[in-house]
Amino acid sequence: MAAAAVVLSAPPQRQRLHWSDRLAHLLLGLILLFLALGLVSPLLAILSQALGGTGEKSGWANFTAYLASPALLQSLWNSVWVSVLVTLIVIPLAFTFAYALTRSCMPFKGLLRTITLLPLLAPSLLSAISLIYWFGNQGVAKDFWLALGFSGIYGASGIVLAECFAVFPHVLMVLVTALTLADARLYEAADALGTSTLRKFVTITLPGAKYGLISAALVSLTLVMTDFGIPKVVGGNFNVLATDVFKLVIGQQDFQRGAVVALLLLTPAVLTFVVDFFVQRKQTAMLSARAVALVPTPARGFDLAMTLFCALICALMLAMFGMAVFASFAKLWPYNLTPSLSHYIAGLVDAELDQAMVNSLKLAFGTATIGPVLVFVGAYLLEKTRGLDWARPVIRLLAMLPMAVPGLVLGLGYIFFFNAPANPLNFLYQTGALLVLCTIVHFYTTGHLTVVTALKAIDAEFEAVSGSLKVPFYTTFWRVTVPICLPTLLDVSRYFFINAMTTISAVVFLYSPDTKLASVAILNLDEAGDTGPAAAMAVLIAGTSLIVTLVYLGVGKLVERRTQAWRNPSR
Repeated sequence: MAAAAVVLSAPPQRQRLHWSDRLAHLLLGLILLFLALGLVSPLLAILSQALGGTGEKSGWANFTAYLASPALLQSLWNSVWVSVLVTLIVIPLAFTFAYALTRSCMPFKGLLRTITLLPLLAPSLLSAISLIYWFGNQGVAKDFWLALGFSGIYGASGIVLAECFAVFPHVLMVLVTALTLADARLYEAADALGTSTLRKFVTITLPGAKYGLISAALVSLTLVMTDFGIPKVVGGNFNVLATDVFKLVIGQQDFQRGAVVALLLLTPAVLTFVVDFFVQRKQTAMLSARAVALVPTPARGFDLAMTLFCALICALMLAMFGMAVFASFAKLWPYNLTPSLSHYIAGLVDAELDQAMVNSLKLAFGTATIGPVLVFVGAYLLEKTRGLDWARPVIRLLAMLPMAVPGLVLGLGYIFFFNAPANPLNFLYQTGALLVLCTIVHFYTTGHLTVVTALKAIDAEFEAVSGSLKVPFYTTFWRVTVPICLPTLLDVSRYFFINAMTTISAVVFLYSPDTKLASVAILNLDEAGDTGPAAAMAVLIAGTSLIVTLVYLGVGKLVERRTQAWRNPSR
């Protein structure tokens, strides 16, 4: 009895983890370390730089001095009102376009939708360069622009027009998704009650798309507020926060004030991120299990109106994109418009920017190869493994944070952190590896959300059965999860590639003469007055992105045929 009592009173032994679980925890810890070094440490370095110093140049005195400067305060106001104006213009246009795609029977939907994706294939600088050829001092439509009452394309008007072109596809993607999720039963009930078309739009369509509209507006505000390329090219004397950071760091070498402005630039992005987080929490499911998909019915007048509207938007986009292509081949603008490769030769050979194009391709391939692996492994460990509970909320938060960090802020943080002599990672500074790291972190959130969405669609029974059969998690990962999610992995890889080719803000502070990128070269060419070669480089980037996109689509078709045959029950 005494022995039994001793056994009963003894504390339960802690169950030892299986070695495969320990491996999962180790990998999860490495993902946390990656995000800590690539994201948290640079942001803390900016905060330390902004609040550092002694005497009058310490702590909040730096922010007070900034706010006391009328010129810099004007830049803050310029950033705010330009962002709001672009959002007020783009949201109605994109909503109407998305409404036409989802609620009308207009023809050529696929073609029109594809045209709207063109701005994603090129740096934002392309739209600014096109505006110069359209409405600049030697632009083909300069007189028309002046007749509208504008003094020139350089300034607020040019920034607003170019940003509308650059932001439109991002906003459209959000709104198309919001309008696709609709229950036809609501509209059938409204028709049975004799509800007018306008009333159905106000009482059913708008409330259903409310959260999508809020998210789209926040996306637009953030993208415009943090964009650097367009204000740099067509901003003229109209300063915004993004150009202030560049001037303070590159022009004046004032890193402390640059850090202050960077934190102010981070503030609106964080605010929009927080608002979007609470909006998503309040959002309810629009489609229940009994929902009926909404199929638009033909309406001749409405379909014709939507077709004309979408055709007009696409024509404007093609005019903007096509002008850059045309000008890149014009021999001497505007006097000799004979097609020539002189600008391409001037950019790639005379200016020796062929190496910059090679560097961009290296960056894009490195990012498109390493980025999806890190994102997919991290998302899989979060969603499909257990244990290490304290770290999981932290990793989820860090995975979402890059969405709220502008590229300029992240790049400046990399200077402060990786260029510190005491940092053992100092050897990475001004290397291609650091550019890859920065680009992966910059675009981490979208890839993470995409993979998490795909993983949540896979039943947890796969892992449960594997666990009961003592199958290690990595076997299930490699033989089940990866084949199922391979199309998603390709989409994420394509996303990383295109953004690595076109990014400017995140890498403009980090390149060296040996790692100069094609997107940064466009900026330098335009600054030197070589607009033609700048347009040629922008077209080269867009062409490369287009070709790679087509390759990804071809590979995707092959992958679907080889790994997704189970989705088609007829086979």
